[in-house]
Amino acid sequence: MSYEDQFLLFEGLFDDNDTTDPSYVVSKTVKICSKQSVNNFGATFIPVFYYVNFILSYLGNGLVLFIIYKYEKLSTVTNIFLLNLVLSNILFATSLPFWATYHQSEWIFGTFLCKMVSSAYFIGFYSSILFLTLMTFDRYLAVVHAVAAAKSRKKAYAIIASVVVWCISVVASVKELVLQNVWKNAFSGLMCEESGFPESTMERWRLVSYYQQFLLFFLLPLFMVMYCYVSITVRILSTRMKEKCRAIKLIFVIILTFFACWTPYNIVILLQAIQISSHGEDDDCSESESLDYALYVTRNIAFLYSCISPVFYTFVGKKFQSHFRKLVAKKIPCLKRHISLSSQSTRTTSQRTPHSAYEY
Repeated sequence: MSYEDQFLLFEGLFDDNDTTDPSYVVSKTVKICSKQSVNNFGATFIPVFYYVNFILSYLGNGLVLFIIYKYEKLSTVTNIFLLNLVLSNILFATSLPFWATYHQSEWIFGTFLCKMVSSAYFIGFYSSILFLTLMTFDRYLAVVHAVAAAKSRKKAYAIIASVVVWCISVVASVKELVLQNVWKNAFSGLMCEESGFPESTMERWRLVSYYQQFLLFFLLPLFMVMYCYVSITVRILSTRMKEKCRAIKLIFVIILTFFACWTPYNIVILLQAIQISSHGEDDDCSESESLDYALYVTRNIAFLYSCISPVFYTFVGKKFQSHFRKLVAKKIPCLKRHISLSSQSTRTTSQRTPHSAYEY
């Protein structure tokens, strides 16, 4: 439906029954921004990216989950955190096919699933960020404060910390259960969006969500990740490790990837919050559309981190590489002769050298 057809339909709603309250009539010009091009872009781009993200996330995280089940035990702090990270990524990825279908047409899954899928989406999203931060902090303790950490890094500590992360993520996502509803739009069909309250109330909640995302789930984790890895790098440089360069390169890649994936999305979130806070008569439709396009692209780059984070936190480590080689050799015997099954690194512990924190 073209923009002109939409306007005629909108105008026709008021032709037969004029119930205008004179007290609400204003003389100023009100801008109506057409989102048709943005919506078309989203309908074409988002479903493909969501399905690809879903498949990659299930393959990557599923493989990590299988290796943990097959070769590892949940008696170590690292494996408990890693298991929770994988589960949060899988929870988030499970919501993506629903959103892909929604962007292609309309919401066809009912009000209950609208609330549940929205909550799962944000719970998985938030908990994934927090578990990545928690794993970074745990590495910091194991490397920089190895002696003290040996006493405190117990199974109970990992379980309590994981429960706290899940609780924070659930609380931060409660508004999705309350505000998400299904309603019928004359142009787009059934919508699963925040509704049921006055626009001013919805606007305040959007601002809360944007600033919550930027401050609690970006700036705070980013500062913690930077501080922890800089401290780890300084500690590693002060040792006589043979593989010092490899560990530092790995740290650099992790920080760079985290920063590259998350920063653009959160900058757009901040700009949208500023735009909502300062909206007025001089609202610019082109600026609003540009932010919508940027949000689509940067959000999916951030989501992609859920696919690649298990790679950095597992398969770059020697022990998981060894487990993966064993698994491939067992499932594909013809490749066995080409795969080194050395188990030298599988018996390393987090107390031998600072670098061993990267060998799990």
